[in-house]
Amino acid sequence: VQLQASGGGLVQAGGSLRLSCAASGRTFSRHAMGWFRQAPGKEREFVAVISWNSGSTGYADSVKGRFTISRDYTKNTVYLQMNSLKPEDTAVYYCAAYIRGGTYSTSPYEYDYWGQGTLVTVSS
Repeated sequence: VQLQASGGGLVQAGGSLRLSCAASGRTFSRHAMGWFRQAPGKEREFVAVISWNSGSTGYADSVKGRFTISRDYTKNTVYLQMNSLKPEDTAVYYCAAYIRGGTYSTSPYEYDYWGQGTLVTVSS
């Protein structure tokens, strides 16, 4: 079972990036998928989540209106479209699969499968 995150890079403030998280080894089509991020010296924090059927999404207040999470079931892939990026968005971004009960969670401690992370750097 593997989650492969990609799409990070260096971008100027105000720019956009799209992160991808491809699952292999098993399908997560019946599970919620989340994005988290961790800046240097800080704890891992919730960014966005999408329910198993894409019927429900959730966002951290800090990214609401700028980031959009989506998923492609045919590719077993989850995306995070990030627009109007700010320097404070700089972090390593991780995707994760939520396999426990309930629609989804915003706590990283309740996610059991994690990708390796992709670095997003936003310059001012």
